Amino acid sequence: MSSSPDIAGILENTKELDRLRKEQEEVLVEINKMHKKLQATPEVVEKPGDTSLSKLKNLYIQAKELSESEVTVSNILLTQLDSLLPSGPTGQQRRKLGNDQKRKRMKVESDVQRVSPSVRNQIEAYASLRGEQVAARVTADDAEKDEWFVVKVIHFDRDTKEVEVLDEEPGDDEEGGGQRTYKLSMSCILPFPKRNDPATTPEFLPGKPVLAVYPGTTALYKATVISTPRKRKSDEYLLEFDDDEEDGALPQRTVPFHKVVALPEGHRQ
Repeated sequence: MSSSPDIAGILENTKELDRLRKEQEEVLVEINKMHKKLQATPEVVEKPGDTSLSKLKNLYIQAKELSESEVTVSNILLTQLDSLLPSGPTGQQRRKLGNDQKRKRMKVESDVQRVSPSVRNQIEAYASLRGEQVAARVTADDAEKDEWFVVKVIHFDRDTKEVEVLDEEPGDDEEGGGQRTYKLSMSCILPFPKRNDPATTPEFLPGKPVLAVYPGTTALYKATVISTPRKRKSDEYLLEFDDDEEDGALPQRTVPFHKVVALPEGHRQ
């Protein structure tokens, strides 16, 4: 007889499979929208600051990762169901089929244990962030506004895929006023570009919305690129931060390239 945890595990994985398929459907809808836009106005990609092609690429990457995750979860479910089903033929027939069944079971188990290359690379990348500063969203998914801070990675749990971070300089309004730790999902973490490797860091073009550390703080806000480090022949972007109005105008502020990251999709500010 199977134990209730076996059934609970199967139900949990079917929910995960459901979620992955719904996410895939949403991504496919967005991909189709981009296809229609490009078919209707192909010249749009030639306009300065247009991000249509990079958005489409990101959507395809997301669709690929979701598809690979669906395969992994499906294989896990196959193994779980296999362990609950009757053993099958008996006697001579069982002995005859024994080796084939063993080979099939070994294949399924190896599929379950094998993580897709993209997911494995992502896990290794996050595991290597220990001790480094990153951008972290510390607010809940359903919060009215997203709050992003500079934090230090102190641990990455490969099993739960959670990143434990330390806010070394909490604001004056934080409870207790001391350093604070958070356990966040991988989607809440954005690694900064390598400070000592500007040559391999892709530039955000003028007009591109980004997320950047506001000068003199450890908080990140939405900003628009005015000028790039390459054009300025320095290691700083010239940015205009949203809601940073002074005397009826937005001041232009310089921010080091290694404190500027891509603006997350659906950012709320």
